[in-house]
Amino acid sequence: MTADYLRTIPHLRTRTPFQSLLARTRSQLIDSVCRHFYEARGHPAVQVQPPLITSSDCEGAGEVFTIAPQNSPPVSGTDVKAPQQEPQLYFREPKYLTVSSQLHLEAYSAELGDVWTLSPTFRAEESDTPRHLAEFYMLEAEFRGVTRLEALQGRVQSLIQHLVASLRAHRTGCELLDYYADRRHRPADSETVDLAARWDQLSDDFVTVSYTTAVEELQKAQERTTFVHSPDWTRGLQLEHERWIVEHIGHGRPTFVTHYPKSLKPFYMLPSATSDTYNEEQRRVEREHGETVACFDLLLPYGYCEVVGGSLREHRLPELIDSMREKGLVKKGDSAAPCSKYPYLRPGESLGPLQWYADLRRFGSSPHGGFGLGFDRLLAYLSGTSNVRDVVGYPRTWGRADC
Repeated sequence: MTADYLRTIPHLRTRTPFQSLLARTRSQLIDSVCRHFYEARGHPAVQVQPPLITSSDCEGAGEVFTIAPQNSPPVSGTDVKAPQQEPQLYFREPKYLTVSSQLHLEAYSAELGDVWTLSPTFRAEESDTPRHLAEFYMLEAEFRGVTRLEALQGRVQSLIQHLVASLRAHRTGCELLDYYADRRHRPADSETVDLAARWDQLSDDFVTVSYTTAVEELQKAQERTTFVHSPDWTRGLQLEHERWIVEHIGHGRPTFVTHYPKSLKPFYMLPSATSDTYNEEQRRVEREHGETVACFDLLLPYGYCEVVGGSLREHRLPELIDSMREKGLVKKGDSAAPCSKYPYLRPGESLGPLQWYADLRRFGSSPHGGFGLGFDRLLAYLSGTSNVRDVVGYPRTWGRADC
């Protein structure tokens, strides 16, 4: 049976040997994640459970699922027999399935310090590719007191290497190696996979390159390599660019790409000029191109590319509101209305559903940062699975939500 066919019967495919092994590998890795954060040096990170229904789009990309009951009740106090009744929103105003738990994790972190969660997230992307799901699990963490981007990258590397080591030592890791060594147990449409080599790639120090350097190298390579999308500093990286970066700059090793243009990233990221590691090279970049933010994406080899994204967070209220205004997240009303009592807002402005997030700065904040790791993509990499839909029991994708 092919992997494509098995995806049409998700309620039965777990009975096949490889799907059963993937489910047990997922369980083992989750256990390893818990032990990693519990045994963290200094003091353990606290696991928290943020909400799945939220009032805002964390990333600002608009790829959200809106929550609505199947049968909306009539507006309270109206005649149920009256025609043309306005439906009443269940939560009185629009709410969404979360695209990221980061904002709520920051609220937990303000009191608890280091926190983490592994929970479902939802993206209404019309992307029908082996790398995308509409519902997937994100491992997210926030760390209070982090002021250096390198320290945050180190935490990501430490976590991933811990997961690799634990998988090697566990019986599920041995079963995966045995499975790929015996071709009789493999689907006919699967590719040859050297699983040990994949794990080895994650065992050494990861490579780091700035976004600007990566784009400059891509532009040089364009003279001898045909890219569908021409590399441009203002347009971000495409999948073909990320693959080239891992292969030619990272030489097949996991690669951090850091300090992306501010215009390409969400409102909550700390400007590079404010971070502790701001240097002359970054000043040159900003003079020639534009402002950057203290962030990174981690790209993995073998075409998996972006698996982790993280940044230092803007912890200052005036600068946060300015950034929200630049991204169009500050609501504008009557310009003649009296100035809001909320600090740093102009007449007629309001923060709308994001006021609670600004309150985290208004009532006391400190430098902090965090990351989000696509758990399903990492599981696919570690298990040698080419399609992320095969590491999820019941995959939800664009146009498909079986069972």
